[in-house]
Amino acid sequence: MQIPQIHPAELKPNELSKLLPTLSDESCERLQRLLRDPAFSGCIAATDVKFLADEESKSVDALMPDLLPLARTYSRPPISNYLVGAVVRGVSGNLYLGANLEIPGHSLGFSVHGEQSAIANAYMHGDKAVSVIAVTAAPCGHCRQFMNELSPVQDIDVLVHGSPATRLSALLPASFGPRNLGSNHGAFPVREAALVVPKVSDDLTNAAFDAARKSYAPYTKSHSGVAVATHKGRIFSGPYIENAAFNPSLSPLQTALVALIFSGGSLSDISHAALVEVDGATISQKSVTEAVLSAIAPSVKLQLETTRMKT
Repeated sequence: MQIPQIHPAELKPNELSKLLPTLSDESCERLQRLLRDPAFSGCIAATDVKFLADEESKSVDALMPDLLPLARTYSRPPISNYLVGAVVRGVSGNLYLGANLEIPGHSLGFSVHGEQSAIANAYMHGDKAVSVIAVTAAPCGHCRQFMNELSPVQDIDVLVHGSPATRLSALLPASFGPRNLGSNHGAFPVREAALVVPKVSDDLTNAAFDAARKSYAPYTKSHSGVAVATHKGRIFSGPYIENAAFNPSLSPLQTALVALIFSGGSLSDISHAALVEVDGATISQKSVTEAVLSAIAPSVKLQLETTRMKT
């Protein structure tokens, strides 16, 4: 099965209407303007969300599943050929799109699940929390565990197309989370780590450092960030997002790739990459970042810079 690589911004008006048959022409026109904005990065602002909900005479929760086909167009699953779309609602009122991403020829463990992608998108846009997630299929155990990291005190609604809303706590009873490892907060809201600025100063390193400051690493304290540059000179960065169960954690390169894909880029666009991490930390992202880059951008040599926690 050939997976389409058409970016949503390239969809013609009639093609977008066919993709989103439940939405009116006015809603599709509004979405198309957003998708064609060069600054669009997978976030539908609260003002646009309100317009869509009012136009469709629906609640935002009822609107979210209608947008899943759009989210799926960002899927890049060359191994499974299984497209997953996700949409999360932040407490800001913004909606964030997510889709699964697989790396050809690389370990399946480096795949980014659709739910992870949407949540990472909200995290990178600085939302304070996520309250609802809609997904094309019931979340797997890996994603349920990842969602459990969002906040120790706030449950979220999970919407699966064609099924009633379900609370995450019902999908993951007797869960293991931040409190089990002595943390009283989750990944949201984003908290900036006190890191010393690296000696090297260029746009790519600065972007990676800024991402490292925003990384979530309460268990290992191994703050890190990655920035990738494209042949056109655009820079996309991503922070490390840790999980109490460790395996569902997202590496900084994974979150940077999410930012790249949702801004209209492709893996083949990468021309440079930089990693900033804490010197001597419990874990290093260097080896896995280099391994994945060798699969998607073999000519790119990783630029590594270290930092330390401020005393």
